Amino acid sequence: MFETLKELPGDKILALMQLYRDDPREAKIDLGVGVYKNADGVTPVMKAIKDAEKQLWEAEITKTYVGLIGDPAFSDAMIKLVLDGVVERKAVASAATPGGTGAVRQAFDFARMANRNVRVFVSTPTWPNHLSILKHMEIETVPYRYFDEETCGVDFDGMMADLAAAKPGDVVLLHGCCHNPTGANLNMAQWQEVVALLQKTGATPMIDIAYQGFGDGLDDDAAATRLVASSLPETIIAASCSKNFGIYRERTGLLMVVSQDTSRTAINQGTLAYLNRQNYSFPPDHGARLVTMVLNDDALRGDWVTELEETRLSMLTLRQQLADELQAKTGSNRFGFIAQHRGMFSRLGLSEADVLKIRESHAIYMVGDSRINIAGLNSKTVPVLADAIAQVVKS
Repeated sequence: MFETLKELPGDKILALMQLYRDDPREAKIDLGVGVYKNADGVTPVMKAIKDAEKQLWEAEITKTYVGLIGDPAFSDAMIKLVLDGVVERKAVASAATPGGTGAVRQAFDFARMANRNVRVFVSTPTWPNHLSILKHMEIETVPYRYFDEETCGVDFDGMMADLAAAKPGDVVLLHGCCHNPTGANLNMAQWQEVVALLQKTGATPMIDIAYQGFGDGLDDDAAATRLVASSLPETIIAASCSKNFGIYRERTGLLMVVSQDTSRTAINQGTLAYLNRQNYSFPPDHGARLVTMVLNDDALRGDWVTELEETRLSMLTLRQQLADELQAKTGSNRFGFIAQHRGMFSRLGLSEADVLKIRESHAIYMVGDSRINIAGLNSKTVPVLADAIAQVVKS
C-alpha cells in the first residue's frame, strides 16, 4: 500500500538550514533558523536550568509516568506565569504537551471536538507550521490581513474588517506577543478593540504565546493574553517554554483552556486528558520539571529573570544598531521599523529576488519573505548585513 504515498513539500526553513550548512564560505551568516543565539553564535543553557538539572539529578528517584496531563505543579506554575491570577485557577483546564507545537496541535484538535466544522482565522502571514498543521488536519482556514508590506507595521483596519466575518464556533488565532514572522505587534488600545470585536462576533480566541519575556518583559508580553482571557467567555492558550527557558530540545509546552463558566472546567480538563491519551499518552516531564523548579524557587527564578532580561535587551540593542546602520547607509528611515518590532524576528519588506541576491553575494541566509532572526546577529555582523541590504535596495 505504500506505493500510494506521494512526496510532500519540504519545510522551507529546514531546506534553508541545509543550504547554509552546505555553503563553504567562512563568513556566512544564518538569520533563518528560529533559535536564539548569543553573540558567539551559541544557544546557551541558562544558568538557572543548569542549576535545576543538578538539583534534579540529586533528588530524582524515579522515571515513572506523571499522568496524562503532566505534573499539576507545572500547570500551576505556568498558568501563574502567563495569566497571573486574572482569572480564577478553577476556570483553567490545562495539559502539558511536547513543546509549543504540541500545544498548538492539541488546541486545534480540542476546537474541532467542540465544533466539527470549526474555521480558524489566521493572520497573513503567520508561523508556517500553523498553516501546515491546519492543512494536514483538514480544518478550514480563513486568512485575515495583518502585516502591511508598505509600512512593515500592522494593517489594523484590514485586520478588524476581516475578523468581523468570524462567528460563534469559529476560532481566531492570535499571537500573544513578538509576532512570528513579522515582529509587528498590536498595541494595548488595539488589543482592546480586538476584544470588543470578539465579544460582538462570539468567536473564540486562541492565543499562541511562544516568546513571553523576549519583547517588552515578562508581564508586558503577557498583558494582551491576560486581557483576552479575562474579558471573554472562553479562551484557548498555547504556551511554549522553548525560547524563554532555552530548553528547545526538551519539548516543553502547556495548553490552557479558560472558561469563565467554571462548571465547564471538568469537561474541558477531561477532554485535554483524552486528547493527550490519543496522541502520545504521557507528555515529557524533564523540561516541565525544570521549569517548575525555576518558577517555584526564589534563587533559581531570580537567576532566570536576570538572564532572560539580558537576552531581551541584547536583541533590542541589535535592533537599534541595525536600524541606525541602515539609516546611515541608505540615507533614509525606511528600516526604522526594525527598532520598533519586538521578539526574535522582523520581516524587512525585501523581495524574494533581493533575498536571493543577498544570499548569493554575501552568504547571508534569510527566509524568502525577508524574515530575519535578529538573534542570529551580533555587533560585528550587523554592519555586514546593513551593507548587503543597502546594496540591494540601491541597485
